[in-house]
Amino acid sequence: MSFSDRSDPLKLATNRRGFLKTAAAAGVATTATAASINAVFPVLVPEKMTIETNRSHWASFLPGQNPALQRDIAAEIAVVGGGLTGLSAAYYLKERNAKARIVLLEAARCGNGASGRNGAMLLTSTEESYMEWSGDPVLDQRIYDLTVDNARRLRELTERFNCDAEIEVNGALQMCNTEELAGQAKQYVEKARRAGFPFEYWDRKKIAEIIGTAAYPGAAYDPNSGQAHPGKLVGMFKTAAESVGIEIYEGTTVVHVEEGEHVSLLTANGSTVRARILILATNAYSSKLGYLRNATTPVFDYVAMTAPLSEARIAEIGWRKRIPFNDSRREVFYLGLTKDNRIHIGGGPVDYVFNNGLEEPLLREKRFARLGQELGRIFPGLAGERFETSWSGLVDMSVDQMPAVGQMGKHGNLFYGIGFSGHGLNLTSLFGRIIADLIGGRSQEWSWFPYLNRMPPYTPNEPLRWIGVQAALGYYRLIDPKQP
Repeated sequence: MSFSDRSDPLKLATNRRGFLKTAAAAGVATTATAASINAVFPVLVPEKMTIETNRSHWASFLPGQNPALQRDIAAEIAVVGGGLTGLSAAYYLKERNAKARIVLLEAARCGNGASGRNGAMLLTSTEESYMEWSGDPVLDQRIYDLTVDNARRLRELTERFNCDAEIEVNGALQMCNTEELAGQAKQYVEKARRAGFPFEYWDRKKIAEIIGTAAYPGAAYDPNSGQAHPGKLVGMFKTAAESVGIEIYEGTTVVHVEEGEHVSLLTANGSTVRARILILATNAYSSKLGYLRNATTPVFDYVAMTAPLSEARIAEIGWRKRIPFNDSRREVFYLGLTKDNRIHIGGGPVDYVFNNGLEEPLLREKRFARLGQELGRIFPGLAGERFETSWSGLVDMSVDQMPAVGQMGKHGNLFYGIGFSGHGLNLTSLFGRIIADLIGGRSQEWSWFPYLNRMPPYTPNEPLRWIGVQAALGYYRLIDPKQP
């Protein structure tokens, strides 16, 4: 992260997840022959659907799995995808329209995808606007306030449904890996505070006093960010959805969508669902149904977690307040401390599998080893610490790091939310609420929202996509600051 002004294109290229911009450029800068291959590749080599079981620490806290759909049914609204986007959209829709029959279909179990595999950071803003100026401070403030409010709504929902999702808003830190970035962060915070944002600049001494690491020369602190337990948050939304009458069928893979004034969904076991409206809450899996292939790129991110550490050990490390943090590299590392004193670390080098592949890459053990090395660098007292669990998951990245939510299809009855790019723990339920408003005829309330009814910039098909992503990853790994 560069703590930059996004109106400056030179600074924009240094964004911590900016590799997809370079990937797109590398993919588009091709010959006419390659462009022709790009056009026909999806037809010649269809994508494969693979559903890998969630083995994260959070997965053991996911709710029990419902039976699969075994018959043909009709509904007003069908939701495909049992993550936070789908569950929240279904809940908010049913809450406002009790008579509508709403069914949700999940290929595995609710929370099997990114909603139940992430790094637990509950962040404000969106990826491309986090600790950056858009050139429109009024809009920046409005988006920031909206995401702060959504975190508050999440806490209220957990209280209403008596589900402790371990939501803590103790703030979050954007660490600086170099002295130069620390200087930029200090200037940014001063500018942001003058504009009314509550951010703080922390120097190395304060970081060490609160977090226990001297690895970073400075950081920007956002008091309104925090963390949550992803598995329990999924459980809360499933409880909420079923409490208002949502029919949830798990172990039910949708294999084909037939559009029309009514949408027909065919499942792997032959059952069908006919609905007037379809919500695609399929995130990184959307292209497997023939949608949004050129809007996002699914990349594998990695997370690992220690066993519970004793209070004495935590005191020795010096992590005195449960404030999660991430660094300022392009392939960002992020860390958190759970209520039962487990430290988890995620991020670092990511991987893309050819043709939007969903199979966990062969490099996974190398990636987990890298997480261990970074944990020991940040906290020398944890050097060599064994991880109790480790897992991977797909993040749907857009070229411009901007999310998108809206309405599409020839008949205008398909709705989507995509491109969360690491901010999904907060944005998914916000987008679920927006989708409910769009379907409910309240789109005017969101006319100001810059992510409404947009599509991210075009991402090329294979083989250009793979070439572009690999080139971009190689470039950023070369220029990222090397740590001692």
